Amino acid sequence: MSRLFSAYVIVDWSAAAKPTTGADSVWIGVLKRDVRFRLTFESFNPATRNEAEAKLAVILDDLKKRGERALVGFDFPLGFPRGFSQALNLPGETPWRAVWDQLNKMVKDKADNTNNRFGVGSEINRRLTGGPFPFWGCPPKDALTTLQPKRTREHGPDDLPEFRHADVAAKGAHSIWKLYYNGSVGGQAIMGIPAVRRLKDARGEAVRVWPFETGFKPLTEADLDGVEAVVAEVYPSLIKAVPGPGEIKDLAQVRGLAEHFAKLDEAGKLAAQFGPAKDAPAQLVEDVQTQEGWILGA
Repeated sequence: MSRLFSAYVIVDWSAAAKPTTGADSVWIGVLKRDVRFRLTFESFNPATRNEAEAKLAVILDDLKKRGERALVGFDFPLGFPRGFSQALNLPGETPWRAVWDQLNKMVKDKADNTNNRFGVGSEINRRLTGGPFPFWGCPPKDALTTLQPKRTREHGPDDLPEFRHADVAAKGAHSIWKLYYNGSVGGQAIMGIPAVRRLKDARGEAVRVWPFETGFKPLTEADLDGVEAVVAEVYPSLIKAVPGPGEIKDLAQVRGLAEHFAKLDEAGKLAAQFGPAKDAPAQLVEDVQTQEGWILGA
């Protein structure tokens, strides 16, 4: 079986509120073939999300010119727990896209990284419950009646789920409702999804978002005919990255994930990673490909 991709781009996103580099900032790792068809790695550490988005566009444009199809992995959820779109009464018959469109309307992300993610979480809480739930986590100075620094209660049977199916499968993944502190993937998702939406919309059908636009199934070459890039959610802790000399953990993780997926692809084993386990219930598959998304390799 031939490779599905010839380049692997892994993005470690950040919800930082000011320009920052080094640890806990945006890292972009690119593994692609050189003129001798050997895989070579390069990394970028833009100080702001604005710069990162522009850099990603340049990277994808370059790969397109080279005729190389890319796997583009982002380290945050591309979808919310099942029932989220419906609970917000969002319009449209495609729940994941309705959420993307809603976040795009709400999120304000300035060129210097200042952003309103806590305001977005607070407003969604107001619409969902009228109180500081289900989103939680913020600096004390940003606390509001509908968003508190600490979690105010557990999820009950009548609440939206705390975790997506993929989070449970990944074991140890943080909840998307967490907006602050270590592992605040909620903040990353709120700030990252609008950026992925712009990347997708600028390129149309040439970019497919897995599993929403591809289906939750093993991918084939025929599925990717005319496709320049497949966007997927990745989980840095999926592998144990060992930093090389002078590497920080974030850089080691994007490099390690890119190399991990490249090796699977070379061995003809990556295609199957885009599908569910053989015993996956039909309802799980439906939730994953219409609302929640999945973590590649989980």
